[in-house]
Amino acid sequence: MVRAASLAWRLRSLPQFPETPVLHRPTPQEPQAAASLRGHTLDVVGLGVRYGGFTALHAVDLSVRAGEVLALLGPSGCGKTTLLRSVAGFVRQSTGKVLIDGASIDDLPPNRRRVGIVFQNYALFPHMSVAENVAYGLKARREKRDRIEARVAELLEMVQMGPLRDRRPTQLSGGQQQRVALARALAIEPSILLLDEPFAALDRSLRLDMQIEIKRLQRQLGLTAILVTHDQDEAMSVADRIAVMRGGRIEQLGTPVEVYDRPASLFVAGFIGTTNSLPCTVGGWLDDSVRLRLEDGTDLAIPAEVAPPPANTPAVLTLRPEQLVLHEDPGEGRFPVELGLAVPLGGQTIREARTPGGTTIRLTEPRRGAIRVLGDRAWCSLAPGARPALFPRPSPEEARA
Repeated sequence: MVRAASLAWRLRSLPQFPETPVLHRPTPQEPQAAASLRGHTLDVVGLGVRYGGFTALHAVDLSVRAGEVLALLGPSGCGKTTLLRSVAGFVRQSTGKVLIDGASIDDLPPNRRRVGIVFQNYALFPHMSVAENVAYGLKARREKRDRIEARVAELLEMVQMGPLRDRRPTQLSGGQQQRVALARALAIEPSILLLDEPFAALDRSLRLDMQIEIKRLQRQLGLTAILVTHDQDEAMSVADRIAVMRGGRIEQLGTPVEVYDRPASLFVAGFIGTTNSLPCTVGGWLDDSVRLRLEDGTDLAIPAEVAPPPANTPAVLTLRPEQLVLHEDPGEGRFPVELGLAVPLGGQTIREARTPGGTTIRLTEPRRGAIRVLGDRAWCSLAPGARPALFPRPSPEEARA
């Protein structure tokens, strides 16, 4: 089940500017500053990144819509940060191209891509005040003083840091530093906003507050943003769409509901939310259902939304905890389980159980007063309307990959 949201974000600090910045006119292929931060699109086409003999990204294709928040979600080393840094210009791709509003930015240095970044450690200048940090990018561009002062005041008011404009970063809390980093990234009027694990250093309650705040600003300004995270709660609650990555490739791209309810692979099913995986054997089709046989010999019929693996082949049935129901008595389509620990959580109980084959599963059920003690025997079945997913059983080599 999806855990309670932490509306999420992370915004990285400004790209580094040259020590002696030069005012320039945008070239035809350079992203133009907009009067309002709305309407910018990002396209990544066949993007590949190699480090010697290691391939970090395998010809990735990705389109981010104008005003959309897209989360790059995946385990450590899957390529999500490499993809983000390629967009920012900090990593040079081996193949492919990056386009903003249809124009290539591959030949532009980071400071001319109009990409705002909020880093995980915020990267604020410790010797500068809050206002000076926010003004840094504008001064690097040699904007007029009155323009800089007006823009800094506007952004500090927007992120609720106006009264603290003269403080140094060391005098701020983690959440306040994050607000300053966000204001600094927004000062340059970025076409695209990039956030790379921006809340990792914050405690849970502060992380939730900042996620809500950044989501509010993103909606208010109509920003197009990419959020890199390994926290599925952040991705599920903040993003309009999620790209689940694995091994330098995008495993699935879809809305949070789509990747949760209709995972495209066994990896996605196991990575997003809590998933129970039951080994089984495919029997065949029957009235738009797929017949399965579990390891204990129980026969199950599940709705068939896509073609199942061939009959008599090993498979894995994946079910969310809310897709299972406990019963006190046996019956058709019910398999026996030995009940384990039960943890009350609000109006529900999170329960652990073990199948005769030794597979541990988790279920959710309404609290009904007394909880069965450890070792009780019960029977389990699909909840009404449940639509679990079925995948071919991976080989030992595939399982280790």
